[in-house]
Amino acid sequence: MKKKTIISSLLALGALMAITTGCSNSSSATKSSSSEVSGKITAVGSTALQPLVEKAAGDFQKDNSKINITVQGGGSGTGLSQVQDGSVKVGNSDIFAEQKDGIDAKKLVDHKVAVVGMAPVVNKDAGVKNVTMDQLKQIFTGKITNWKDLGGKDEKITVVNRAEGSGTRATFESAVLGGEKAVKSQEQDSNGTVQKIVSTTPGAISYLAFSYINDKVEALSIDDVKPTDDNVADNKWKIWSYEHMYTKGDPKDATKKFINYMKSDDVQKKLVKDMGYISTNDMKVQKDAKGTVTDK
Repeated sequence: MKKKTIISSLLALGALMAITTGCSNSSSATKSSSSEVSGKITAVGSTALQPLVEKAAGDFQKDNSKINITVQGGGSGTGLSQVQDGSVKVGNSDIFAEQKDGIDAKKLVDHKVAVVGMAPVVNKDAGVKNVTMDQLKQIFTGKITNWKDLGGKDEKITVVNRAEGSGTRATFESAVLGGEKAVKSQEQDSNGTVQKIVSTTPGAISYLAFSYINDKVEALSIDDVKPTDDNVADNKWKIWSYEHMYTKGDPKDATKKFINYMKSDDVQKKLVKDMGYISTNDMKVQKDAKGTVTDK
């Protein structure tokens, strides 16, 4: 009888321990779940950077379901203005904050997540594949107006520019126009729209981020230098910029976690290259806000 009592007591003790352990594990799991980073991030600005951030955000949210990320275009100027006034968490930009009027760069923190090359593109019937930098300048300042003057088709050149506030436009004009004003022409506010217009408009010319160039348009070489990642990396190709993700002060919580992901090997070694950008780690030169290029 005494033996049965001891066994019953041991069984009861074992059951109690199991319940206690289960409660402890449940409490631990709840604590872990509640400590998972959550939040909402809105990133606005550069349409050149937009495809990369959108794809990275989709991949990131698969493992961070409590973080919601919305990515929008609007141009670099819009991104910088909205992150400065606090209406968005991230301002995407092709230019340094110091290069934009009305922006106090000291209040923003720069996170360089990629490099983008930009190239002049023409409608494929223009019959031109290479120009000199001076000829390109003359096209965009209205001095050359027919493709036959460059060895191409007898066809009027239709210039398509980017809208004011576009970082792509600022980068292109800084590298090509040397302070001169561009000819008045139609303006578009996104790389995607420009790509469609150039591909369907005979005689059209504009410029695009490498990530938007496809076989529907002809990307021009300049001074016999082709627009390639390798030529950007050592500055043989002059038209390029960093892709910046600006935050107002140091990023925190969900925003910090996402920006760290943008700089991770998963993005820098694979996604950046897969989507037509260049990793900052692959650059052999560096550029400052004044446009000065030096060896790394």
